[in-house]
Amino acid sequence: MSPSPARSAAEHLDVLIVGAGISGIGAARYLKTELPSKSFAILEARQASGGTWDLFRYPGIRSDSDLHTFGYEFKPWRDEQSIADAPRILDYLRQTAAENGIDAHTRYHHKVLGASWSSDEARWTVEVERADTGERTTLTCGWLFCAGGYYRYDEGFTPRFEGLDRFEGPVVHPQHWPEDLDYAGKRVVVIGSGATAVTLVPSMAGTAGHVTMLQRTPTYVMPIARRDVVANALKKYLGQRRGHALSRRKNIAQQRLVWSACRRFPKAARRVIRWVNTRQLPAGYPVDEHFNPPYDPWDQRLCAVPDGDLFRVIREGRASVVTDRIATFTERGILLESGQELEADVVVTATGLNVQAFGGIRLTVDGREVRLPDTLAYKGMMLSGVPNLAFAIGYTNSSWTLKIGLLCEHFCRLLAHMDTHGHDSCRPEPADPGMPTRPFLDFGAGYVRRAVDSLPRQGDRMPWLTSMDYRDDVKLLRSGSITDPELVFARAAARAEATA
Repeated sequence: MSPSPARSAAEHLDVLIVGAGISGIGAARYLKTELPSKSFAILEARQASGGTWDLFRYPGIRSDSDLHTFGYEFKPWRDEQSIADAPRILDYLRQTAAENGIDAHTRYHHKVLGASWSSDEARWTVEVERADTGERTTLTCGWLFCAGGYYRYDEGFTPRFEGLDRFEGPVVHPQHWPEDLDYAGKRVVVIGSGATAVTLVPSMAGTAGHVTMLQRTPTYVMPIARRDVVANALKKYLGQRRGHALSRRKNIAQQRLVWSACRRFPKAARRVIRWVNTRQLPAGYPVDEHFNPPYDPWDQRLCAVPDGDLFRVIREGRASVVTDRIATFTERGILLESGQELEADVVVTATGLNVQAFGGIRLTVDGREVRLPDTLAYKGMMLSGVPNLAFAIGYTNSSWTLKIGLLCEHFCRLLAHMDTHGHDSCRPEPADPGMPTRPFLDFGAGYVRRAVDSLPRQGDRMPWLTSMDYRDDVKLLRSGSITDPELVFARAAARAEATA
């Protein structure tokens, strides 16, 4: 009998980045710039780059952070819009990828199913499925960098609504917006009060007959200028690069000041927000009923509305807000607990996201399954007991990308340190296993509360605290030391024997 053909070795990469959105593209650019000798690839389950900004197609989708801080530090935001719509952001991301040669490293329709770590070999073996053909393959890598954010791309969150099947019109979730949805001249009810809802309502109001935002609980809503006059002037007179850098510093300080003031003086912040809302709304409008939440400012993220567009369509009578609970759907609309019935032709369930850490990838370390709730986040970018895995989770109280840039810088410094000292792996290990812990995302949003028991935890001290302060993270991630008593470096047993 002839011998069986030898199985070909799996492709090996120094770094495997999962996700070709804003975090993955940023991580790839930092790797190419800081560690050009490292081999890497980006695996993207979908057929296109851009992440959130390619996935969501609902009317008016835009950023709720200014692009001078939401954009990359290394690439100036040149558009006059500071609060920008999705097509402009997507163009910006794809320009970044093209300018830095990242497209050639990106593999589409590649969904990562699981990854297993071997300490003997100091590498991950990664199981990948082709989303277009169903074919499964494996490859290996020294580091796994999870850059897919924290929510599921294949489904949004829709609570159970009594009688939903009775409603005769279309019910649409913004995460899966149909291209052929016709709502011209029709009565639209948008269920929700978060960033998606306050974006949809003014965007649809120009075409729909009337749009009603139905909310169970009010949200803090503040108008913000779509164009940053100061930033545009700085770029005009100082040039794009210097103007962008100064605008970024200005907006970082402004974001921190607003957040800190709200947290330190919540009653005063509530009064200021109410005063602004009152000036934006019609005389006699029930502000306290519809725009006065029961929680303090920044217990949940504030909703920004560019140029006060939500308030404008309310003033013009093209949109309205109803604060009530849903009793049941009817054939013609929604019956509320108050007894009021909202007649609707189209219902949009802007009811949130489903959180999914690391894209649902199954992780094992030396044959042991990694249970995320049993791990602690180290510097907000690694997991206790899990070697050579980094992840990118941005700020919830500021621009997401501000933290991503710092994490990527620190990641590159860490890899360079390991090369210099001959290390193959590193893993965080808390010196005090009994340290008090709290949720990794210590945030009051509903989508976070629903998933808190499935996520990692954070500790009560550095480096196990997940900082939400850019200034503190600059010290920790950009200026702070790579070495730490609670970060254990090692050399693979197989390599150590080979060089002995």
